[in-house]
Amino acid sequence: MGRPTKSLISRDKAIRAALKVIDTEGLDGFSLGAVARRLKVKSPSLYYYFSDKAELLAEVARQMLLDVRYPDASVGGWEERVIALCVATRQSLLTHPNAAPLLLQFFPRHLLLGAYENAVKGYPFTRDVHLTILEGLEKLTIGSALFEASARARNLTSMPEVDAASYPNLAKSVAANPFADEALFVEAVRMFLAGIKTRTARSRKKASPAS
Repeated sequence: MGRPTKSLISRDKAIRAALKVIDTEGLDGFSLGAVARRLKVKSPSLYYYFSDKAELLAEVARQMLLDVRYPDASVGGWEERVIALCVATRQSLLTHPNAAPLLLQFFPRHLLLGAYENAVKGYPFTRDVHLTILEGLEKLTIGSALFEASARARNLTSMPEVDAASYPNLAKSVAANPFADEALFVEAVRMFLAGIKTRTARSRKKASPAS
């Protein structure tokens, strides 16, 4: 029997297969052999597209960010669009809780320069605070996603049950919290943005000549 004229796999199929392996087996169960078995090919076939396991894992990290559904830029105000993008990014990562930790090892920031360009273009603040906003939103979003992903991967709750006798103040704070998981994240982003607005307003006031 001759060799097939068309490749049985592609780079994209291999990335998707790798993500499915991680979804079901976890990172500890990931291997090129497992990906090859899912694709029904031999492991050496993957080396045509990837130099090693690390390159494939880096592409999986990249794919999770590429899968983010960006909000319509024409809908809502600036703050609501920013929040929608943060939520969409967090949701994309939480779709694959076992794979989310790959962002710590293979964060593809160089692939996000276009997204950063679009973001800062719409910031209603002076240029000197743009990177602070990017940094804060990025770390809030990815940090929140990674903590939640870790809990989900181990079938744990985000906040463990707090013993009121041992931690009375924390127990009261947890009981008073009115927000569920995603809503709590959104409120944290809103507070961060409110802080930016307050701080920049104070800076403008100090910079303006006395009347």
